[in-house]
This record gives sequence, structure tokens and C-alpha cells, in this order.
Amino acid sequence: MLRGGRLCEALGMQIGVLGGTGPAGRGIAARLASVGHEVVVGSRDQVRAQTVVDGLRAQWGDRVATMSGGTNDDAADAGLVVLATVWDAAVSTATAHAAQLAGKPVISMANGLVKDGRQFVPVVSPAGSIAAEVQAAAPDARVVAAFHLVPAAALADLDHRLTSDVLVVGEETARVIVLDLVDGIPDLRGLDAGPLANALGIETFSAALLTVNLRHKGEGTLRLDGIGPRRTAP
Repeated sequence: MLRGGRLCEALGMQIGVLGGTGPAGRGIAARLASVGHEVVVGSRDQVRAQTVVDGLRAQWGDRVATMSGGTNDDAADAGLVVLATVWDAAVSTATAHAAQLAGKPVISMANGLVKDGRQFVPVVSPAGSIAAEVQAAAPDARVVAAFHLVPAAALADLDHRLTSDVLVVGEETARVIVLDLVDGIPDLRGLDAGPLANALGIETFSAALLTVNLRHKGEGTLRLDGIGPRRTAP
């Protein structure tokens, strides 16, 4: 029997994107739909979600044919859920849908940041990371932190060749599912970065990366050299 991640890669998986109408949500939804997953773009306003989906379909045509619009409740019913809200809404959104998220892999993408002139600085959660707060808010979910360092604009541009490594941290079984999901996206490479406690380093590093991009007028991302193939269980 195929493992969860490989099964979703082979057959397509239903993925809900909570807060799917913002830049991060649109980007990850378009990219996942482009590789054959059935993606529900969620919003508190279903009309807004459908408007975003219609715009992405107008832009990318059949490449995002498996995308649909719905409410956040609709998105939270999916087998795997991406929490793509702005960072200061992530915890309240997870709290509101905690029952629906129980037992499911939930990807937290949020970075707690504020812009201060020509730099970004991290907002460090009392729990250590936003991902840890999300886990506390939805205790029965299997929270995994991923996609923090991939620019939303690059994800959304399906003609743009991605060159990013994606650090993935969280509960072990869900982490493997998300690593396989990442590896199913062309030109992305999922790297196993350990338990959810390590989300603190990933989230805070994003402030430095975005400051570099701002000051150097670029869209730099993370790429690690000297990494061998990921070891997987038979």
C-alpha cells in the first residue's frame, strides 16, 4: 500500500487552503492544482473565493482545472489542509476549525513579521512559533510547518521555475506526507528538518531573507548545497 504522500502524488489529493484568497493562499493553491491535486480555495466569503478561482482560471486555464472556490469550512473538510492566512489570523482560524482539522495533516505557512523601514523583524510567539500556537489551538491536528521561505509571487507564477528547498518540520508521519507533497512539485525539494520545535528557526529566518530581498531588490529563496537524497522507509 502506498504511503499517504506517495498516494496523493499518484492519484491526486483533496487539499483545502484556509485563507486562500491572499498572496500565499493563491500561490500555493495554484501550484498544487497545477500538479493535479483537487484544491479548495477557502475564504470567509465564498463569493470572494470564487472570484479568486475565476481569476486564476482565466490566467492559467486547464493548468488549474482542479481548483474550486468555497468557504473556509469547505476547505477545512479536505483530507489535507493548508493554513495560508496572514500570520496574525492563523491561530484564530485554526481555533475556529479545530474540530474539522482533527487527525489531519495541517500545513502552517505563517511567518510572524513586521516591516520596519527597509527591514523586516520577527514577531516571536510566546509558544516559540506560530506553528506551535496553531498546534495548541488545534491539538488533535497533525501540524507541519512548511513553505515559509518560498516567495508567494513565485508560487503563483506557474511559468516561473522554482528553485527552492522547502524545510519541513512537524509530527513524523504528517511530515513524511508533506515532504512527498513538496517533492511532487517540479523544481521544489523537501528537506526533513525535524520536529515542530524547529519551526521557530524557520519562521524567524524569514525576516532576514525578506530583508535581503528588500534591500537587494530580489526574490531570493533558500537552497542548500551538500544535501544527499532523503532516506525513506521501504
